[in-house]
Amino acid sequence: MATAPKEAENAIGLEEIHIERQEPPKGQKTFTVEEAVETIGFGRFHIALFLIMGSTGVAEAMEIMLIAVVSPLIRCEWQLEDWQVALVTTMVFFGYMVFSIALGLLADRYGRWKILLLSFLWAAYFSLLTSFAPSYIWFVFLRAMVGGGVSGHAQGLIIKTEFLPTKYRGYMLPLSQVFWLAGSLLIIGLASVVNTTIGWRWLIRIASIPGILLVLVFKFIPESARYNVSTGNVAAALATLQWIAKMNGAVMPQGELREPTKEGRGRFKDLMHPKYLRTTLQIWIIWLGIAFAYYGVILASAELLERDLLCGSAAPPMQDTRDDSEGSRSPCHCHLFGPAAYQTMIISTVGEIALNPLNILGINFLGRRLSLCITMGCTALFFLLLNICTSSTGMIGFLFMLRALVSANFNTIYIYTAEVYPTTMRALGMGTSGSLCRVGAMVAPFISQVLMSASFIGALCLFSSVCIVCAISAVTLPIETKGRALQQVK
Repeated sequence: MATAPKEAENAIGLEEIHIERQEPPKGQKTFTVEEAVETIGFGRFHIALFLIMGSTGVAEAMEIMLIAVVSPLIRCEWQLEDWQVALVTTMVFFGYMVFSIALGLLADRYGRWKILLLSFLWAAYFSLLTSFAPSYIWFVFLRAMVGGGVSGHAQGLIIKTEFLPTKYRGYMLPLSQVFWLAGSLLIIGLASVVNTTIGWRWLIRIASIPGILLVLVFKFIPESARYNVSTGNVAAALATLQWIAKMNGAVMPQGELREPTKEGRGRFKDLMHPKYLRTTLQIWIIWLGIAFAYYGVILASAELLERDLLCGSAAPPMQDTRDDSEGSRSPCHCHLFGPAAYQTMIISTVGEIALNPLNILGINFLGRRLSLCITMGCTALFFLLLNICTSSTGMIGFLFMLRALVSANFNTIYIYTAEVYPTTMRALGMGTSGSLCRVGAMVAPFISQVLMSASFIGALCLFSSVCIVCAISAVTLPIETKGRALQQVK
């Protein structure tokens, strides 16, 4: 019911989980949160949890993908150079990096739910302010603040992970990618209509609506029972578990909910503990590389479409003979997306779920480490294939597969990171990983939007090399979390 012998064998080099506690009266039965979650099983509560917490991906995708569809417009409006356009994306992820660690610390100390609510309010507020930005400098600053708010959305994944029974985590968490896809497609579709009619400022305002609406339904999702137990609030944890059992039509385990010995929560030094040091360092490398590749693909796709880069060389910007305006004569590249470009972006974005069935099978049957190693290796290969001279259809096909692979990479590392750390440091582990992830995302724009213009093959080789390093790091991770129960304490 709790941790089967077979599950314990899967934790390579990991000692068994022992929860220190005061001895209950002789003959009195006790149970842990883990045992309660497994006994209650999967039901209506988890479907609601999946829909509400999964929808946070819609809001996050819209805010992050927004820059890709707005960049050509702000480039023209403020006459920006390449490095200035790249800096916008970099500053979004700089805000994400800084706040990710801080919000992770706060979530381990004050609760996942509170930080999730705060992050959505923060992101929506500064996103709306961005639409009124009077200048490039203000735009960059406000988008950086939006990035800080979006960094807290990861608490939604942690809440899902901590409520899901072990055997469902490998299936339900990758399916959440559907919500990110929906947000990406929604912002591209909106951009194709709004950008050409009422302008990019209204696009930003519309993009903030999903985040505001989600705040209204967060009240239906309780605080994590695992978090409540880790803080000694056993009564709240028990009430939550009983409510879930009632909603699922299940029964609670018999006995008293057992409280572990309280430990320090949200301490950075715990990540550096000898038991987790190697795992932490390798996870950071993988997160950095995956984000570098993921946002590199997204921005490279936009750059290829905007600049007509084919066969490793940059074609001169297209000039519209019908409009010899000052904007078209500007030394700064100014070429807006047309219907065909938006269509190509939609097709390549749909690729994000193309490998989801295979990714789910790989995660659950091959394990997290080997599955991630394979998809990272394939990502390195497809980056190099982009240099092949091919038709626009061939290029779309390569971009489609790249989006599918980088999405699978993110699915796997999200699951692994949430599973490998105990409750007392899970949010901090996710926060620091997310922070390192944004370092890769901060560098990606300068490779996709600056270096790629100077040396197409050089940029592709750099992306490919980073993916190979990540593949090696993945397969050599010391702990396999497939089938392993979530730990409550270190």
